[in-house]
Amino acid sequence: MKAEKKQKPEEANVPVKTRIRREIIAWFWVGLAFLSINGAVGQARVIPSGSMENTLLIGDHLVMSRIGYDAGIPFTNVHFSLWRNPSRQQIVIFRPVIAGETSDVIKRVIGLPGETVDIREGSVWINGARLRENYTIGPTERGDPTMFRAAFEGQRDVFPYTVPPGCFFVMGDNRGNSLDSRFVGCIPRSHIVGTPVMIYMSIDAPPDSWGSGSISGRVFAYASALLHPGEIRWRRLFRLF
Repeated sequence: MKAEKKQKPEEANVPVKTRIRREIIAWFWVGLAFLSINGAVGQARVIPSGSMENTLLIGDHLVMSRIGYDAGIPFTNVHFSLWRNPSRQQIVIFRPVIAGETSDVIKRVIGLPGETVDIREGSVWINGARLRENYTIGPTERGDPTMFRAAFEGQRDVFPYTVPPGCFFVMGDNRGNSLDSRFVGCIPRSHIVGTPVMIYMSIDAPPDSWGSGSISGRVFAYASALLHPGEIRWRRLFRLF
């Protein structure tokens, strides 16, 4: 006769404490995996201002890739720069260089390390050659010295500007409404954390809904979009970069 196979105890017979412990352990590993992926692979971001219009609109929700750019330890401010460097005209996300600011910033790379950037005749010039840009709104003007911050604070005339090693000169596409490297200087490579990959949601809501710390504003914007689907910019969804 064949030996009878031993059957595992039915779930109903497992003590409640054991089932709870198993659930806790399972969710612990799920959470740990999520935090690891979120810290080292990708994160979500929302656009709070019009500095990158019309490439990015206020209320665009982005998936950001950190692969090759930055790795961080969850729940800490510890970051490690990785091997990739952005190319010219690539959009990047970086930690702010202005003292006291905490929200990440998104701009487009214009000048690379060692290059000389000049702004004249309504355009950007790199090493004496005019840069072709078909994504900007309005002419490109030099920054007002009264608005200089960070590395440029207290200076009067910074152009032509030679980008230091390990730094990148960035600008917003909406040239008349962007606090960028014209005002704050270059962005150290160590501050760059990633690049946008895709727009997964875009909601036409008041700009203050997306500001840092505006939790109630965001909740209201999402609730309003559920009740009024017309506030969702459907044509922008799943747009890739």
